[in-house]
Amino acid sequence: MEKVTDYYAVLGVDENASTEAIKKAFKHLALHYHPDVYKGEDAQERMREILLAYQTLSDPERRRSYDLRRTGQGRAPGRSAPASASGESAATPRDPQRAFAFPALNEAAPAQIDLGDLTYLLSPREVRRLKEDGMLRGAKTPSSGEICYCHRCHYRWRANSPPPVCPKCYARDWREYLLLRCQHCHAVFESEQIRYEIGSVRYGGGSLCPPYELFPLCPSCGKAEWCPAEEERLWNVRDRAARRAKWRRRFGL
Repeated sequence: MEKVTDYYAVLGVDENASTEAIKKAFKHLALHYHPDVYKGEDAQERMREILLAYQTLSDPERRRSYDLRRTGQGRAPGRSAPASASGESAATPRDPQRAFAFPALNEAAPAQIDLGDLTYLLSPREVRRLKEDGMLRGAKTPSSGEICYCHRCHYRWRANSPPPVCPKCYARDWREYLLLRCQHCHAVFESEQIRYEIGSVRYGGGSLCPPYELFPLCPSCGKAEWCPAEEERLWNVRDRAARRAKWRRRFGL
């Protein structure tokens, strides 16, 4: 019988845990076992298992399929077993449903990046920012009469002028997107946290949900320190936490 890793135990949550509880547990473990913080020899393996557990349990369809395997009732058709913590398939994308692109980015020329059902046209300046920072945030404003596209729920509709909210998910910042690029394998993909947080976090107004994207390992190649901008943000988070802890110890709080 196939041995199935208990992803609920990996994240330390109950098998009836809500998506929000799973997400909270993942963020806590990801910051604790990030290879920059946790120096054990099994750092990469731990992070792969934590990330795979989160990606499996946070997706309703994958979670149902996993629960069937976990209880010995079978395997969903067309799905292979999850990669083990040994990292045998670390070089393959963690999520087969996620769109990846591997464009040759020339800082002196514009670029076209095809991600599933959406194409991004980047200026040379945006290309340079994506290569240097690993992140590119923007907002696509459709022209008059053009098909509108919501980056929150992927809904499409036609309108004479851009509406203030998406007619399906009611997100006010439906035009906003975040592209990410791994500095190791050069995979480019969209942020998925944009869609996960619909209804629970108010985006827009010049602010992002912290952390906007938390992937301790690249979802394509499985390596750490994949995004310079994300690494810088994580170091700032740790630095602030260390200063708060020092202040509390100093005043006995």
